[in-house]
Amino acid sequence: MTLSRRTFLAAGTAAAAAGLTGCGSVSSLGGKNELSMWTWVGSVNDDLIGQAEKGIPGYDGMKLAMTRIGSNYKTKVLTALAGKSLVPDIVAINDDVATYFPNADQFHDLNELGAKDLQKDFLPWKWNWGITPQGKMMAYPMDTGPTALFYRTDVFTKAGIDIDPAAVAGLAPDWDALIALGRKLKQAVPGSSITDNITGIYGSRMAQLPKKYMTRDGQYIGDQDHVRQAFDLAVRVVKEGLSANAQNSSDKNAVVTNGKLVAYNSAVWWAQLGPKNAAPKTKGLWRVTAAPGGAGNKGGSFLAITKYCKNPKAAFAFISWLESAKNQAQAFLDPVLFPSTPASYTDPKLSAPDPFFGGQKIVDVFADSAKKYPGAYFSPYDSIIDTPISSELVNIEAAGKNPDQAWADAQRQIQRELSRAGAI
Repeated sequence: MTLSRRTFLAAGTAAAAAGLTGCGSVSSLGGKNELSMWTWVGSVNDDLIGQAEKGIPGYDGMKLAMTRIGSNYKTKVLTALAGKSLVPDIVAINDDVATYFPNADQFHDLNELGAKDLQKDFLPWKWNWGITPQGKMMAYPMDTGPTALFYRTDVFTKAGIDIDPAAVAGLAPDWDALIALGRKLKQAVPGSSITDNITGIYGSRMAQLPKKYMTRDGQYIGDQDHVRQAFDLAVRVVKEGLSANAQNSSDKNAVVTNGKLVAYNSAVWWAQLGPKNAAPKTKGLWRVTAAPGGAGNKGGSFLAITKYCKNPKAAFAFISWLESAKNQAQAFLDPVLFPSTPASYTDPKLSAPDPFFGGQKIVDVFADSAKKYPGAYFSPYDSIIDTPISSELVNIEAAGKNPDQAWADAQRQIQRELSRAGAI
């Protein structure tokens, strides 16, 4: 499973799952003047939440009561919805928002609460992700995960490569060019890699495409050329010897710490998760530029109001306040949530030079990626489809499995799982 910003922030926080009562359903233990909210660790800005816990802006007498759940978050939310008991007023939802669409009848249509008037403030593709195939606005945009190419300037210099971000973008406009650049880096500094593992490349390429595994009308397209080409690209990087073959969190941190990972196409949150966390001594040696192959997105969250909510209007007032351009800019500072509101991108909180990246204004790169990302339909079955493909890719890298056989085996497993789920 690919390491994500969410799994990193949630690690070791299972204790935060205590106190799951006090929610907004009929059997709730929560007070009438409280709006209960469930989220995971690292999903919201603590200062903003602290303000709401004293009082919901614009709703005197109402305050927020938030529970941070450290593990099995999605399972707990879906269990509560299935039982229709102890359901919170507001829930945070990760980028797998489509997996909640079958439960859409348990959420308010946010357009009926005023969301339509605010649509213009958000990235169109992000806004559309919260809308069910039936046209219900179920989830309100929080952060995004635009992607770009991170790279080590010291290693690039040793390889005789111009380290200016515009120059690097020009040298690697597509994946073929990045692989050629990777060969040059490896020749100059043996052991250099351009990905942590095979699924890292596959996920990065899929994150750039305008279509994924299913169409909105339920047709399976995960066996088509666009997926196979991403699969083959990942295999090629491994065969070129440009993958660090780091399969777990510890190993992924290690290849950043020891300098083996010298270029990596990833989301904005990796700046903190990767080099700043795993290699603090490399401060000043990193830069960011446009990703080969185009803009992409990995990650991002939403907020939804359940039908059990005590005061839906107050709940919408809260989430629309929390996700305003001004407040999303504040949330970028802590816990590094990249805004879904383009007006935030020029806020001084975001646009300041980053010393870790040599004084580069890295937000400009990610803002450009967020605006250019084409968007793609995420279906409720994407995780069912993605898991066999990722597993077979690992079999290729870790065990030397034949790629054609791995692809065929993945497709057979997907057909079985989709049939079992009633998707095909």
